[in-house]
Amino acid sequence: MTQLGALPLHMQITELMIRDIAAGRLVDGERLAPEREMAVNYGIAVGTLRKALASLQEKGLLERVQGSGNYIRAKADTDSVYAFLRLELAESGGLPQARVLSVDRLPKDPALPDFGPHPEGHRIRRLRFLSGTVAAVEEIWLDASHAERLSAKELSESLYYFYATHLNLRIARAEDRVGQGPLPDWAPQEFPHAPGTPLPLITRVSHGHEGTPVEASWTWYDPERVRYTVRLR
Repeated sequence: MTQLGALPLHMQITELMIRDIAAGRLVDGERLAPEREMAVNYGIAVGTLRKALASLQEKGLLERVQGSGNYIRAKADTDSVYAFLRLELAESGGLPQARVLSVDRLPKDPALPDFGPHPEGHRIRRLRFLSGTVAAVEEIWLDASHAERLSAKELSESLYYFYATHLNLRIARAEDRVGQGPLPDWAPQEFPHAPGTPLPLITRVSHGHEGTPVEASWTWYDPERVRYTVRLR
């Protein structure tokens, strides 16, 4: 499961469980399997699992009852690395993963929504996975005022986590418009649709903690494998 740019393994498990709680795969009050059994199912060491469970407990999503077991405590507004990721597998939330295809500093594409004061942006093209399933193609633009340069090797699978930990830039909110658009010609062959195929298209503008737009992106996703989900509580 671990790969270049991946979050620490215990964080991956924490985030996967948070997404499964949000998707209803893990429900409030559910008693989890014994820790050793869970570790085997996830393919990780028991110590790594316990770090993940401790993180869930800190977030108020897990109650650990001595002599009884671990119980899910679902709640809204959970602190999550992937809180803004709306794509899910049909059967579960799915662990988000990504592979960077290219990173370039370029003049901003005029077709993008307005964001940031700089005339240039860092264009990041990625292939998005959910629990190993090819899910989406992404083109993300970060305003160039926040970094002189970016390289594929330093980016983590969660760009918002990277922004916060490396650029001191925290994304406070995001606005999505969902429509349709042709898959771009740079999409890798392993994506299960041919370039030019009309697909659901998410156009996003992300805002920093001061309320200013700092990033814009396009995401083309595979509607046969994943869904776009927003939950209102």
